[in-house]
Amino acid sequence: MILEVAILNVIPNLTAEFEIAFAKAERIIASMEGYISHQLQKCIEDPAKYILLVNWTDLEAHIVGFRGSAQYQEWKALLHHFYDPFPTVEHYEKVKG
Repeated sequence: MILEVAILNVIPNLTAEFEIAFAKAERIIASMEGYISHQLQKCIEDPAKYILLVNWTDLEAHIVGFRGSAQYQEWKALLHHFYDPFPTVEHYEKVKG
């Protein structure tokens, strides 16, 4: 399992619209092959900043499966215009120990 982490800096006067759009978009990601779970959290200190955490079965499920899909184009249309700057997405794996 891998964890996708994205810090989402939303244009401050668009946070309410972003949250409405995300409610639609989360149905898209949840339907993807290899998707396990996700959570969107809002920053207390900066209410225009969010963190998106998505658990995937493996890196390919996110990079190839989701980002290479027609559904990603719908996700992109719903959400990408809210970000400034555009988020960096990183992937993490559990440390074995």
